[in-house]
Amino acid sequence: MKRTRNIAAALAVLGTAALALTVLASLAGATSTKESLNGAGSTFVAPLVAQWTAHYGGANINYSAVGSGAGISQIQARTVDFGASDAPMTRDQFSACHGCVQIPWAFSATSIPYNVSGVGYGLKLTGPILANIYLGHIKKWNDKRIRAINPGVKLPSENIVPIFRSDGSGTSYNFTDYLSRVSKEWKSKVGKSTQPAFPTGVGARGSSGVAAKLGSTAGGITYVDVAYAYRFSYKIAKLRNRAGKFILPSVRSIRAAASSIKRVTRKDNAISIVDPSPRKPGAYPICTFTWVIVPLQTAKAPALKQFIGWALTSGQQYGTKLLFVPLPKPVKVAARKTLARIHT
Repeated sequence: MKRTRNIAAALAVLGTAALALTVLASLAGATSTKESLNGAGSTFVAPLVAQWTAHYGGANINYSAVGSGAGISQIQARTVDFGASDAPMTRDQFSACHGCVQIPWAFSATSIPYNVSGVGYGLKLTGPILANIYLGHIKKWNDKRIRAINPGVKLPSENIVPIFRSDGSGTSYNFTDYLSRVSKEWKSKVGKSTQPAFPTGVGARGSSGVAAKLGSTAGGITYVDVAYAYRFSYKIAKLRNRAGKFILPSVRSIRAAASSIKRVTRKDNAISIVDPSPRKPGAYPICTFTWVIVPLQTAKAPALKQFIGWALTSGQQYGTKLLFVPLPKPVKVAARKTLARIHT
């Protein structure tokens, strides 16, 4: 009888232990299952998001580089958890997003690569010359206005082929924002837009699309985020800034442009940094912020806040090799303040 009671007691202990192990295994399984966050948009920021995806451990990040315009459309439709754009949203886009905020989370530059026979790296160009090329006024690479600022460079009598983004693009916005700042004619005839009506040239989709098109187009010129230009090993133009210096896009020149931001005055975090003050002689003139767009109220608020908060802080270190520079302090403060508003 005593032996029977001992066996029963032992079985009870084993049963309790087995139940405990089952519960612990269940809890371990629950904690090891990461939440997934789905995003779409900017091709400009895609290389940096890829780095973030590789190094961030808090959630599974799935990002589709479909262009800024498509990214905004998808977050408006709530088919993704976050959108990404290199252009700040318009009033109508905010309205259609039904309670979204935009948060600056990266900063880099738009480069001007070209494919001109016999011409090496660092051809000098100015904002007005670029505007006149894309307006169709300057048609040959040996135009006197280009020759005047490139003494000693043998420029061919080759047709200039402007290449532009055919899809809705924040890079197009950044480029045309710059052209609107340096050319009154461009501002009045075309203006700034994510999908402007370019008067001349040929179109291609995405950053990789215009970069590839340039490679196959003799006499071509385009605008593309600097990481793509370096990836394809294209020759990149030096642009004259407001201090009169001809500058290449680099970590140093992009950082110099970023340092001109002293405060963020707009509640929607829309910031334009093109053609910065002549007090920044080392600044590259076509720089841009890129934004993540998130609903103010979302069931995934905790995971989104954790990921975006990490991107704004620890994640910034992964941008330098891609020519993204850390956000200026006033911008980071504004970004974190907006991030805090997101809730379930």
